[in-house]
Amino acid sequence: MASNEAKEVVFSAEEVQRHVSPGDCWIIVRGKVYDISTFMDDHPGGDDVLLQAAGRDATEEFDNVGHSKAAIAQMETFHVGECPEVLKKNLATEEGVESETRKSTYKIGIWSKIFEFMVPALLLGVAFALRNFGKNSDFVQNDACMLKQE
Repeated sequence: MASNEAKEVVFSAEEVQRHVSPGDCWIIVRGKVYDISTFMDDHPGGDDVLLQAAGRDATEEFDNVGHSKAAIAQMETFHVGECPEVLKKNLATEEGVESETRKSTYKIGIWSKIFEFMVPALLLGVAFALRNFGKNSDFVQNDACMLKQE
């Protein structure tokens, strides 16, 4: 089913959701629809994993497993079409997450800049105080004198 004609077929997410049995199992990965019914017995992770992802977008699960290049190439033999609505939904979600991440990073960035300035300034102040007030202190001189007398 890897012909060019099959790749141009567009399925709705609703249509893919009807294929959830061991004999008729479809998944969506990165907007592509795969009929993995014939692969169920051969899947190294077992057919239970595939059935849990059946009829829906399984991109996250697929990516989290870390499939080999050979496994990714083998998937193309099961490719039956596209599901652009899932791809659009994922892109919209990613844009929202990216926007929120950018906002929270900006908030953290302000504090980072403040600490980036304050910590060296504080260390410099402590070093300056020790250098100027530590040597000239009467307490330090009295201790030195007492040590010589003993």
